This record gives sequence, C-alpha cells and structure tokens, in this order.
Amino acid sequence: MNIMDFNVKKLAADAGTFLSRAVQFTEEKLGQAEKTELDAHLENLLSKAECTKIWTEKIMKQTEVLLQPNPNARIEEFVYEKLDRKAPSRINNPELLGQYMIDAGTEFGPGTAYGNALIKCGETQKRIGTADRELIQTSALNFLTPLRNFIEGDYKTISKERKLLQNKRLDLDAAKTRLKKAKAAETRASIWAEEVTKSEQELRITQSEFDRQAEITRLLLEGISSTHAHHLRCLNDFVEAQMTYYAQCYQYMLDLQKQLGRCFPSNYHCNNNQTSVAPMPSASSNVIGSSALTSTSGLVIVSPSNLVDLKECSGSRKARVLYDYDAANSSELSLLADEVITVFSVVGMDSDWLMGERGNQKGRVPITYLELLN
Repeated sequence: MNIMDFNVKKLAADAGTFLSRAVQFTEEKLGQAEKTELDAHLENLLSKAECTKIWTEKIMKQTEVLLQPNPNARIEEFVYEKLDRKAPSRINNPELLGQYMIDAGTEFGPGTAYGNALIKCGETQKRIGTADRELIQTSALNFLTPLRNFIEGDYKTISKERKLLQNKRLDLDAAKTRLKKAKAAETRASIWAEEVTKSEQELRITQSEFDRQAEITRLLLEGISSTHAHHLRCLNDFVEAQMTYYAQCYQYMLDLQKQLGRCFPSNYHCNNNQTSVAPMPSASSNVIGSSALTSTSGLVIVSPSNLVDLKECSGSRKARVLYDYDAANSSELSLLADEVITVFSVVGMDSDWLMGERGNQKGRVPITYLELLN
C-alpha cells in the first residue's frame, strides 16, 4: 500500500465519521434520535467552568479599563504584546499635569506665592504619576496575567477536551442508532446478523472512548476549584496594590496640603465646608485685610483696609509671620512662621510688599504673610 492510497482511505474514513456525526447531531435536534446525557456531576463542572470563563473575561477587561482608561493605549499595548515586544514608555496623565504645573510655576517665579504653590503641586502630581505606574505594573503582573493565562491556556485546553467529548458522544450515539437499526432488520432477515455483530463491536469501542474522554474532561474541570483558589490569591494581591497606591496618594496630598499651608496667603480661603489650608480670621483678630468680598467662585478675598493706615504713617509696627517664606533674591527677607519682625512702609514700594527688619537684617516681605500686632 502506498502513501497515496493510505491518505485517500484516511480522508474517506474521516469524511464518513464527520458525516455520521452531522447526521446524528441533526436528528437529535429534530428529536428523531436519542441522546446520551452526561452525568449530573460532569454537567455541573462544565457549567462552573463556563461561568468562570465568562466572569474572568469581564473582570479582566474592566480591570484593564480601570488601569488604562485610554482605549488607544490599550490597543497599542495589546499589539506590542502579540508582537512579543515591549511597549514604549509613555508619560501618564498625572505626570503630564505635574510637568505643566512645574513649568508654569517656574515661569511665574518660584518666589511668588502662586508660582511656589504650582511647583509644589506639580511635584506631588508627578509622585502620584509614579505611584500610578507602579500600580499598573504590579496589577498586570500579579492579577491580570494569571487571569489571562487561564483564559488563553487552561480554558482553551478544557474547550478542546470538551469538544472531543462531544464528538465521542456523537460517535457513541451514532453507533447505538446503527445497532438498533441492525437488530430491527435482523428480525426480518438473517443476513443482518453479521451487521449486528459489527455494530455491537463498534458500540463497545465508542463507549470505551466516550468513557475515557469523559474522565479526562472531568479531571480537567475539577481543576476549576484550584483555579478559583489561585485567582483569590491574585485578587488579594490586587487589593494590596490598590491599598498601597491610595495610601501613597493620600500621604502625598497630606504633605502637599501642609506645604501649601505655608505657601497660601492668609487672605485666600476655600469656602467649600471642608478643611481649609488656613483658618478664617475672626472679627477680633488684627490680620492684614479685615473686610472681605465674596466672589462667585466661592473664593473669599480680603481687602487690606488697615494697610492704608500703615502705608500713610511714617512709623513702624510689629508683625507676626504666619507662614515660612524663602527669599527669592537679596532684596527680600526670608521668614519663619510665628517669628515677630518689625515692618514699615517705603515710598514707591509695591503695595503688596513692606520693608521688614529683624536685628541687622532688612529686606522686602510680602504683606499677605504677616499679621499686625497691637
């Protein structure tokens, strides 16, 4: 027998098997043939595996959306992954915002209150961006990868064996149908006795193959419980990664709030019923700027009414420093919170500044950092 004859016979046998399965499947759907039902335990395992696959895919896809909201970036990462290449590093949104803030603060001047605050906010945003990058990397490694391995690995194997089981069942039922027909014909003609014997032998073979495939499929499906246990550990890793990320962000923002408390002028306050950076001055305090105007944005701006008196007099006054201030140049005086200095006005000086004096040190100081003392 040459190879060509063998290939033709194998092709014919495969075609016959495929046709037999198709006929059996069609007759079952039409209710014209009996169907071998799987045992309840195996059916339950199949249902559990299918349910696990569906929800694992949904959780995996939504986690990807959570970690990377940009769909174009997700597609790019998917393409690079399929090409087995590392995706290029890109700046994320908090890092980009942080860089803009730093650049703006540098442009406005680090010595100004707004410029200094922008720089500090920008540095914090960049730290948050770094923490966000670490969250994505940790979650992808410890959570998304195991879920994806199940979908693309274990479940594909289960699906393959399940399909084989379906084919073996169709072969078994087709053999049962042929044996039934042969026995019915045997009662009418003895010539069918040989066909009955052949059908019985075929039935024994198909039954053995079906039982073997059912056992293989059952063993694979019983591993779903182990998969759930593994995914539970991965879920715990994901929660810990999120907890670390949010704790870092909270600490970064807490530190930033403390820094801004030393940078924000005392006459700017948030009016949102939340903890503000600096307390609102009371009616009895002598903070520079006692009368207030409320803007439509909710920002309360205090006008420097008693500053006019100080500008017009030629004497000096004592003032308490509210916040730390770093001198931007040699013409300014660095300040420490809660220290008391002497201040006086100088003709021609900018209205937002006074001349400050501490011992033999002298320089310009911002009025918004001071509280006049009686």
